[in-house]
Amino acid sequence: MHWYEADVMTVERRLSGDGAVPEQAVVFYGSSSIRLWQSLATDFPGHPVVNAGFGGSTLVACAWFYERLVLPLEPARLVLYAGDNDLGDGCDLDSFAKRLNDLLDTIDHFHPGMPLALLAMKSSPARAHLETRITAANDLCCGRLLRRHKSGAPSAFIDTRTPLLDAGAPDAACFADATCFADDGLHLSPEGYRRWAAALTAASAEVFGP
Repeated sequence: MHWYEADVMTVERRLSGDGAVPEQAVVFYGSSSIRLWQSLATDFPGHPVVNAGFGGSTLVACAWFYERLVLPLEPARLVLYAGDNDLGDGCDLDSFAKRLNDLLDTIDHFHPGMPLALLAMKSSPARAHLETRITAANDLCCGRLLRRHKSGAPSAFIDTRTPLLDAGAPDAACFADATCFADDGLHLSPEGYRRWAAALTAASAEVFGP
């Protein structure tokens, strides 16, 4: 995990100052799609949001660094985006399921029953070849979050994938809207984040609580 160290230390320094983390924080955690969300605080005014994302992270990396990055923040709720880097690295669905379970077990070890919102993995131009696997992995995530919710830990799977699709495409389920993505075809543009923010606002009770 040494290749994440510089990014992780940057997050630790940013969040270690007095007043850097509000009480009852809603911590956004995961890969660079979280880390690059520069408008996070202004997108959700009135909510104590904290950005603890780090670049390139996988489900495994999120579990590995959870104790360092999330535990000190004493979050009230967690919003998580991770998994598409695992698929991009060639992870199969059985391994993906194990990695997801390991991460959720880590979360519940340190924060038993903490409310969790998991954002759906996005379709993107750069990973169009993974579309079928992304769809299957999102279905897997949705089912796993439902089981966690039924066990008594408030959990929600938020559909942040559909808003990024091109509704005018002949098969909208297979075409990402290019206006939602940066030049690399993978990370979100300001329009992409605007649509994510709208999806989370529509699911405000699940994401931020009543």
